[in-house]
Amino acid sequence: MARAGGGMGSAVNVGIAVQADWENREFISNISLNVRRLFDFLLRFEATTKSKLAALNEKLDSLERKLEVLEVQVSSATTNPSVFN
Repeated sequence: MARAGGGMGSAVNVGIAVQADWENREFISNISLNVRRLFDFLLRFEATTKSKLAALNEKLDSLERKLEVLEVQVSSATTNPSVFN
C-alpha cells in the first residue's frame, strides 16, 4: 500500500531543501560579514583621512602666515633699500 506524501522521495526533497536553505543562510551571513568589514574599514579610513587633512591644513595655515610675513619684509625692503646698505 502506497503512503501519501511520497515516502522516501519526499524525505530526499526536504533534505535538499534544508541543505539549500543552509547554503543560502551561509551565503547571506558571509555577505553580511563582508559588508560589516567594509563599513568598519570605511569608518577607519574616514577618521584617518580627516586627521591627516586637519594636520595638513594646520601646516598650510602656518606656511601661509610665514609667506605673508615674508611678503611684508620683501615689500618693505623694496620700498626702503637702505636696509641693505
